[in-house]
Amino acid sequence: MRTAATGRIHSWDLSTGVDGPGTRFVLFVSGCPLRCLYCANPDTWHMRDGQEMSVDAVMAEIEKFRGFVTTAGGGVTITGGEPLLQSAFTAEVLHRCKEAGLHTALDTSGLLGVRATDELLADTDLVLLDIKSFDVNTYRKLTGGELAPTLNFATRLDRLGIPMWIRYVLVPGWTDDPESVDALAGFVAGLGAVERVDVLPFHKLGAAKYEALGIPFPLRDNPVPDLSLIENVRERFTRHGVQAY
Repeated sequence: MRTAATGRIHSWDLSTGVDGPGTRFVLFVSGCPLRCLYCANPDTWHMRDGQEMSVDAVMAEIEKFRGFVTTAGGGVTITGGEPLLQSAFTAEVLHRCKEAGLHTALDTSGLLGVRATDELLADTDLVLLDIKSFDVNTYRKLTGGELAPTLNFATRLDRLGIPMWIRYVLVPGWTDDPESVDALAGFVAGLGAVERVDVLPFHKLGAAKYEALGIPFPLRDNPVPDLSLIENVRERFTRHGVQAY
């Protein structure tokens, strides 16, 4: 018998087109083990800052929007923060959503992929997998974490046949190296479960959050990518037979 867990929740919102197919109910959980230099949500880093909620309470909120998201071809996406930091809670929400007939998506860095049980993944229709760099040293400098767990998780998802959308944040001077992009494209092209790659331009929309928290925004002076760079990186994925947006 399954036991309902409680979790620490930052917020929830509705979105279209960026967090999975259709219009989504997006649940932001609190807590993240990485410290990505470009993170737009530093207010989700610490679990202690979240609101404790039961799975029942979360499902009650989701139910309010069921008609809207299903009519719009969407579902529920769990993001953060890092959802697998609260893996038991995330697993229960995904399971309840599947029982309710809702499409489910998990947005994760893959760093904690070992915490995702096969049962959790069986309740996941889509994984939005953030591969932040394909260069080991750049990945460590950019995130404070290790790349290998993410690649291992991607390989596991592919073996299980779980659809993936790869998310790649394009940061000039950090993740625009052609050789690294080509290497990532080659890796992704070898995963049959990958449906697309989303090249996401680095932005500074979270700068005000850093200021409010009294912490420096590491990439405040870093340029954002121009359209030509974005198109160039997308084309590099396309050359490897990968759909890139």
